[in-house]
Amino acid sequence: MTQIRDIKPQEIEAESFRMIEEELGPHSFSPEQFAVVRRVIHATGDFSFADTIRFGGGAVAAGLAAIKAGKNILTDVQMAASGISKGLLANHGGKVLCRISDTETAKLAANKGWTRSEAAMELAAQDNIGIIAIGNAPTALLRVMTMLAEKRPGFHPDLIIGVPVGFVNAAESKELLTEKEYPFITSVGRKGGTPVAVAMVNALLRLV
Repeated sequence: MTQIRDIKPQEIEAESFRMIEEELGPHSFSPEQFAVVRRVIHATGDFSFADTIRFGGGAVAAGLAAIKAGKNILTDVQMAASGISKGLLANHGGKVLCRISDTETAKLAANKGWTRSEAAMELAAQDNIGIIAIGNAPTALLRVMTMLAEKRPGFHPDLIIGVPVGFVNAAESKELLTEKEYPFITSVGRKGGTPVAVAMVNALLRLV
């Protein structure tokens, strides 16, 4: 017979983290990296992320520095912007930005033959971006990597969180990201998604 545990609301997250640590067992992540991995597992219920998440270029330190410097966080979809803990970010002066619904975004996408996610990345290039968090659109991640390769003036994000989910160019775009020397966090393969990107950002915000 299924038994429901009696646990206080304020203790649920801590108990969830304890259960994750117990079930996962030994790992090779640093404490800061594990804080990110643990929150992703907590958000998804999927332990396979412990095997697929990759950190590159001093990712955690770069992300924390960007937050402390009051830089903004750019997301590819509004759902991600809604899930990020804006209060924690605001404590350091930063904002969460998403330009997917802007009129200018739709116009640029139509003119260039791009997705709106691509156009949104382009239009936000000068918005003091410290962290880019992409969980939905591989085209957005590919556009960001192109912009960085072209060394766009004023576009110097400190950390790329690229975890788009899906079948068309999702795994491929993330594989390309793992080859970069600049700071990134990704999850190889098809799995990912907006909840994963949000969990990663929120983990960083709680580490500051």
